[in-house]
Amino acid sequence: MVLTTEFLDTGGVRYWELTDDGATASADRQYRPRLYVRADDRHSLSDLREYLGEHPVVAGVEEREFRPGWREDYEPMLRVAVDRLHHLTEIAEQVAQYGRPGGYQCYNVDFSREFRYCLETGRDAVPARELDVLRVAAPRAQVAGVDPLREVSVGELTFEGVPEVVAADVSARIRDRDPDVLQVSSADLIPRLFATAPVDEDVYALGRRPGYTKRAGASTYESYGQVEHSPARYSIPGRVIVDESNSFFLEEAGLSGILDLVERSGKPLQEAAWASIGNILTAIQIQYAADRDVLVPWRSWRTERFKTASQLDAADRGGFTFEPDVGVHKTVHELDFSSLYPNIIREHNISPETIRCDCHPDREDVPGLGYSICPDDGYLPEVLSPIIDDRADIKDELATTDDPDRVEELEARSAALKWILVSCFGYQGFSNAKFGRIEAHEAINAYAREILLDAKAAFEEAGYRVVHGIIDSIWVQPREDVEQEPVEAVAREVSEATGIELEHEGVYDWVAFCPTADGRDGALTKYFGRQQSGEYKYRGLECRQRSTPPWIADLQRELIEVYDETRETDAVLARVLDAIGGLRAGRVEPGELAIRNRVTKTPAEYGHETRNVAALRRAEDSVGGIAPGEDVEYVVVDDEKASRDRVELRSEDPQDYDTEFYVELVARAAAGVLGPFGYTQEDVISGVESTQQLELTTPR
Repeated sequence: MVLTTEFLDTGGVRYWELTDDGATASADRQYRPRLYVRADDRHSLSDLREYLGEHPVVAGVEEREFRPGWREDYEPMLRVAVDRLHHLTEIAEQVAQYGRPGGYQCYNVDFSREFRYCLETGRDAVPARELDVLRVAAPRAQVAGVDPLREVSVGELTFEGVPEVVAADVSARIRDRDPDVLQVSSADLIPRLFATAPVDEDVYALGRRPGYTKRAGASTYESYGQVEHSPARYSIPGRVIVDESNSFFLEEAGLSGILDLVERSGKPLQEAAWASIGNILTAIQIQYAADRDVLVPWRSWRTERFKTASQLDAADRGGFTFEPDVGVHKTVHELDFSSLYPNIIREHNISPETIRCDCHPDREDVPGLGYSICPDDGYLPEVLSPIIDDRADIKDELATTDDPDRVEELEARSAALKWILVSCFGYQGFSNAKFGRIEAHEAINAYAREILLDAKAAFEEAGYRVVHGIIDSIWVQPREDVEQEPVEAVAREVSEATGIELEHEGVYDWVAFCPTADGRDGALTKYFGRQQSGEYKYRGLECRQRSTPPWIADLQRELIEVYDETRETDAVLARVLDAIGGLRAGRVEPGELAIRNRVTKTPAEYGHETRNVAALRRAEDSVGGIAPGEDVEYVVVDDEKASRDRVELRSEDPQDYDTEFYVELVARAAAGVLGPFGYTQEDVISGVESTQQLELTTPR
């Protein structure tokens, strides 16, 4: 197996494999990365082969047969090997410009380096034994170089003192432990340790050999309307670096979840740890394609077929929603379709090459759209089926096991697979997806709408009324004076009719659906309640939002419990006033009032002196700055000021807070709980201002 790799300056690769008591390095000096080239009818492969054969960075050219797409036959192509990895894009650019525009198409160009090596050599990336993981962490200001590197934790030990001695102690501790994985608080700690070490880079070691390599610089990008930050990436010989600040899957699924994805995607651990959901899904698809000699297009583009005006109108919609009935409802059943979108893909054979196929132009399979779907097996259902089935098996085992270690592992694996399944639908409409098509995206939505409408009709016929429904979930309540079929029986009928399991998630003793901000309608994703199991459920409330201070989030959950115990809004209001009294008396720990926000710009790019800007200006001095796409945490200490003194960073250990600012946040959280009863934030605020004797105004 391949633990990690190093691409050599002289050509070839050094790869590390686990042994029983460590790891060993081997050199594959014959390895040369390769891409593939296809010619259209106007161009000749022989002409291009002659040109590339004389190119100084090309290590070899041969003609082989491959498939350029899922429904394509084998055809002649050039397999072009280059002497260095970075020459792949260079050659692809030159090929794209050779001949007429679009005359030559390139394939298998832009894979990540370690994934490419495993894919092209057939080497396994799954660890051959249990990995030894060691965590290494340091304060952010020290990592950024604002403060000297005087404190570094390595596992259970913390080294403090003179920076050079600390760096030496860290290296010695890692050498003695000889871990396979360094889980670092920030990958920027790697170059910081090397810069601080009392010896040169070619002697100092954090890996199994001296030195380190910078793989990629820090960058800021936008994804689905969100500004994201990608920290710099580094590698060290013989060990995997897992960066806590740059691993979505580590946070969501832990190392067990990532290792499951390593096995499915073929990506070695270090790449799988920093990869996005779409990146992992693409790797799984590429593995499937490679096994069938299908190549992966570079800069792929897919034309959208002609649609009538009515098709355009019908297709440009998402899933179906039923506006919730604002207020509190008793005895409400919640039901969810299991992995609805992935199961629609599998059940109806939706795939980029099956939707609107040329071989069945007269079929009208997709409800409301009239698209045809080829009955021949599509690649996407085949790719997703093992993931769907494995997650279902994991959930079944979770329901029966009581081993805490096994539960932790299973939950991690389930979480990792959940994110892959969640993304597979949206990825079909992503313009840069290697394998995707907008019509597949539209067809999935069309089936989802039909399925939810059918479920609604079935429950209404069985004696229930639908109080809410959105995409893949439906909430139903028994109608008075009407005999009902058992919910489980109706769910089985719907499951059999749709081919997708409708799971009975539970029964609410009561559930409260909240209004929208303007109070005119029911909010689709904002509700709370208590299930008969005793578990509280919160969706869309402040306590679920990452920017909400911990103390405010805890208070809102407590307000819901107060309502549950008393069923009286007056009791909730009394607890609100008590909390405000504690705020004003200074009984709240300032750190518990920290606001966590995602930064989208540099301080200079903001047009107004907002709280975020004030926090960013403070961060420039205290922790070396916050990059767009990263989070900043601060406590508002004087909201009347417009300078950096308006806030203090949580890392600065603030000792005070702006009471009235946080009173407003309390009122907003209280209104979230009281909204189903007709209260607004203004009602709560006016009541607080009008009395200190627990006499609140009545709701509008």
